[in-house]
Amino acid sequence: MINKKSGALVFFAFVFGLLAIFGVDLFESVWSFPIFSPVPLMIIALLGTGIYTTINLNFPQIRYLKHGIKVTKGDYDDPNEEGDLNHFQALTTALSATVGIGNIAGVATAIYYGGPGALFWMWITAFFGSALKYAECTLAVEYRDFDSKGMTAGGPMYTIEKGLGQQYRWLAIIFAGFAVICSFATGNAIQSFTLSDQIYSEVSQIVGTDHFLTTKHDIFTWWTVSIQQIINGIFIAFIAGLVIVGGIKRIGNVTSFLAPFMAAIYVISALLILLYNFAEVPASFGKIISMAFNPPAAIGGAAGGTFLLFMNTMLWGVKRGLYSNEAGQGSAPIAHSTAKTDYPVREGVVALLEPFIDTIIICTLTGLTIISTGAWQHTEFYLTRIDPNFTGELLNGSLLTSEAFRLGLSWILPFGDKIITLGVLLFAISTVISWSFYGDRATDYLFGEKAIPFYKGFYIAFVFIGAVATLEAIWAFGDAALGFMTFPNLISIILLSGTLKKMTNDYFLNQKSK
Repeated sequence: MINKKSGALVFFAFVFGLLAIFGVDLFESVWSFPIFSPVPLMIIALLGTGIYTTINLNFPQIRYLKHGIKVTKGDYDDPNEEGDLNHFQALTTALSATVGIGNIAGVATAIYYGGPGALFWMWITAFFGSALKYAECTLAVEYRDFDSKGMTAGGPMYTIEKGLGQQYRWLAIIFAGFAVICSFATGNAIQSFTLSDQIYSEVSQIVGTDHFLTTKHDIFTWWTVSIQQIINGIFIAFIAGLVIVGGIKRIGNVTSFLAPFMAAIYVISALLILLYNFAEVPASFGKIISMAFNPPAAIGGAAGGTFLLFMNTMLWGVKRGLYSNEAGQGSAPIAHSTAKTDYPVREGVVALLEPFIDTIIICTLTGLTIISTGAWQHTEFYLTRIDPNFTGELLNGSLLTSEAFRLGLSWILPFGDKIITLGVLLFAISTVISWSFYGDRATDYLFGEKAIPFYKGFYIAFVFIGAVATLEAIWAFGDAALGFMTFPNLISIILLSGTLKKMTNDYFLNQKSK
């Protein structure tokens, strides 16, 4: 049997050895290989497993939606059942990791590169992703453990080892290893980078870019940094550290307040924009649907609607859909495994609500505000596919969404873009906090409880590193780690599909008999 500590050390040495030799490009290939297929394996794996799970379980994202809402409301809460958090807290902890920068910057990035049609593929990822969320979170509760302090220890690494058997421990180690890496990049550095970038932009608007705070200094040819970014990094790391050191119960208390509060502000603001631009909403939906299947070609390039152009739009939608709702990735089951329940299916139906809240509702609102206000013209897609004579500034990530809110709320507020600054602040910090727990549990699985303080120290340091890093490097490595940690989780869902179906049928038969 493989020793987990030794296996983990070999894993990390191998991954970082490849990174040092070949760079991030090798890992990014998870979104493009195999070279013999026009469809990336990541898309086949995610959508394929989502479709298979949906059919195998007879569309759980539709049939059990109402039951999930009732469980989340607390109708079935029992404080005497095993676990750390109630159903609502477990959901909000997971949502705090998913409802975040992906909803503000992720949607904007998808439109920036893939056009309005990318939003359609985010919807598809969310619909089938709901079935994956149900599957992975139900299994996580079924196969969870409890540590020496009585705290829950769950997630795909335990699902793989306990559900599939000790002979699959190597697969569990791979998942946990990439989960640790992903926690530093996707769940941490990307969040702090986006928040730092937003704060830097706000300060620059006030003092200019040649102020001693905002002047960027060349460190390397590929890296410049300002004093303002350093201050941002210290501030964000300090705030995150205060909560992270407190453990899952403090995390649950903070996220159960932050998640609904930040979502309410964001959703109300977006609805006001769409209300004012109501006449543009049908046309915006038209752009989304038409460009999902027939995106325009590059000006002077290949004919519009070619398969390659279609795949680019689809790929950006799936990538950002996965980053936004994390369905099938295996991170959310770590949070849901903490739920106080003796019925795994009961937490599974709570989890399937996430992609609906995160992507179908919040990401759609973001996308519609960007398109209906005309802010989407400030994208590479618009410049290269629609109007090469466009002379406006190109805006990516949260800055594009800020422009949409500035334009969309100008009829009632002269500073609508500041809502995005507030949203980025709340979203980013809550996501960083939640992801620290994911990496914490993966670290505990690989190295034991004694390694957790070291992990937390490195994690807080990476909050600072992300705040002063470059966008391209952070997103690239985050996407790569996210992709690689997804495969072991999808394999376990497929191999345990029979067990999952029996658990589902037994639970709902018992519900009917009561």
